[in-house]
Amino acid sequence: MDLGPDFCHTCVVKFRPDVTAGAQAAPAASTHDGQTRGAVVRLLLESGSITAGQIGDRLGVSAAGVRRHLDALIDAGEAESVPAAAWQQEGRGRPAKRYRLTAGGREKLGHSYDDLASAAMRQLREIGGEEAVRVFARQRIDAILSDVVPADSGAGANIEATAERIAGALSKAGYVATTTQVRGPINGVQICQHHCPVSHVAEEFPELCETEQQAMAEVLGTHVQRLATIVNGDCACTTHVPLMTPPFRRPARVEATTSKQGAS
Repeated sequence: MDLGPDFCHTCVVKFRPDVTAGAQAAPAASTHDGQTRGAVVRLLLESGSITAGQIGDRLGVSAAGVRRHLDALIDAGEAESVPAAAWQQEGRGRPAKRYRLTAGGREKLGHSYDDLASAAMRQLREIGGEEAVRVFARQRIDAILSDVVPADSGAGANIEATAERIAGALSKAGYVATTTQVRGPINGVQICQHHCPVSHVAEEFPELCETEQQAMAEVLGTHVQRLATIVNGDCACTTHVPLMTPPFRRPARVEATTSKQGAS
């Protein structure tokens, strides 16, 4: 994942007697600064939107240091400030300003597939049709989730643990995935993919997203619902997984028809 020139290159300083301590400290400070900038970018990526105070608390960085990194990202067009949503406001008073990555900032993170991959997918569709594209897409997500043990159907705790394993497998494939518990009338867990390394290709080939959702549902042993996708402009691909699945009941009218036919 490319998080900028300061983050992806490590400065190595060799000791020379004629180099002063101050000269040696400068590259080291630059490297540390780049690592902090990369950590800020990752928090913006994973959180969707976050306050400067929250960034400082998680990274142990001073308020002035956080603002310096955020200002640099904003000046580069990689981040932006956004108003807090109603549910994000904490306590009384003016809500704290929140920050998130821009589309340009996401572009800097890199993608596993480029125009060459899109061209290959088009060729596959021309040769084998839509079904060939769907088979390829399914084989791809099956390979990503191959080490995830399927959940026991209806077991909430097991489903939640499986969702976490799915998030781990997706993260290894470059999706920066996390899970979040959702409490309500029906408890659930959300799998959030904060980065999509194939989003450029998925814009043209939605089969990648469709088969991904289908594969997750099969591994989890329950239906899942896509709430948001990066392809549609959302800050993350969010999949809701209910922890309690209501038992299937055949409609009464069908039962009555069956009973009548049996009697005859």
